[in-house]
Amino acid sequence: MDHQAATSALLQQDALRLRCLQAALSLGLHDWYLGAGFLRNLIWDALHQYPKPTPLNDVDLVYFDNTDLNRSTEQRYVQQLSALVPQVQWEVKNQARMHLFHQHAPYQNCADGISRWVEVPTCVGVRLDHSGHFDFYSSFGLAENWSLSLRINPLYPRPQLFRQRIKDKGWLELWPLLQVVVPG
Repeated sequence: MDHQAATSALLQQDALRLRCLQAALSLGLHDWYLGAGFLRNLIWDALHQYPKPTPLNDVDLVYFDNTDLNRSTEQRYVQQLSALVPQVQWEVKNQARMHLFHQHAPYQNCADGISRWVEVPTCVGVRLDHSGHFDFYSSFGLAENWSLSLRINPLYPRPQLFRQRIKDKGWLELWPLLQVVVPG
């Protein structure tokens, strides 16, 4: 299976996600992705053959700009995105400052930040280029997202947080075909 083509086809069929991608592109950021559940949930919905996507809790825009670490810039982007696509709750985080919260060495780029997220299928992102093509990033490959496996990130394991997020987010109830893969 060509996972990029399959994921692209899902995005093409989702008007809201396309609007979100276009809104993010309009900010003119250099290194950015819409990540985590934006892509992960869409794939899980398709694998469960849901007739329409499950509602998004939020849309995570991550970007990397080590020349501007002000939280006010993130808030300005939230306001701009909310004006363009008010139907979603926007979360915007500059990955150039997120290492401070997680006690890591400074991240090198947006992909480096994404690669530190808690679950393997969450470590994904997509952005739109100016020609309308999707550019995917997946720390562990998009095949992981299509496998229905829910694994902890082996590079930065946080087992307690992994278990808590599965419970708090209700993923096993929303997508009952998921299989939690416990390390070791």
